[in-house]
Amino acid sequence: MEFIIREKRLEAATKETYTYSDYLLWPEEERWELIDGIPYNMTPAPSRIHQGISMELARQFANYLTGKTCKIYAAPFDVRLPKDGEKDEQIETVVQPDLVVVCDESKLDERGCKGPPDLIIEILSPHTAAKDMKIKRDLYERVGVKEYWQIDPNNQTVLIYQIASNGRNGRPEAYAAGDQVQVGIFPDLILDLALVLGSG
Repeated sequence: MEFIIREKRLEAATKETYTYSDYLLWPEEERWELIDGIPYNMTPAPSRIHQGISMELARQFANYLTGKTCKIYAAPFDVRLPKDGEKDEQIETVVQPDLVVVCDESKLDERGCKGPPDLIIEILSPHTAAKDMKIKRDLYERVGVKEYWQIDPNNQTVLIYQIASNGRNGRPEAYAAGDQVQVGIFPDLILDLALVLGSG
């Protein structure tokens, strides 16, 4: 089975771009993202500090969302971002954000989420920081993600981008470890960053 999977992957490598149908054939032990058909390796595994921050955020969001329509999901969790009219096998953008909040249940299926989540959180690491800070920020703006967080564990900072009425990200709000953050899509949810950033 392993040989067959890798043989199909070699066939896919002859293409100019990859699609979700190629992505589904890749070995499960390898984590990849596709952005506009270009593959990005997600290894090595996240650090302990990265995972601590993710778990604490997931806990606080999950507690708040209990009994509500919106749901939170943690990586690995596929988010497919089709262009107009693209069928699943043709999709060229599949990402695995650290955390996503999805409020439209029609976007959820057994494969994950199809369409932009309402909120995405990426926790920066040396291996993925450049992609998260520029490529994925621009992608999330383009597809209409309402709120995008970039968390920098090393500098103990958080940048939050929110979509403005013109469909573009406004200037990011910057926060540090001692700050309280009001979540844009949930005005009654306030997070203590000292607890979040100190959880690693």
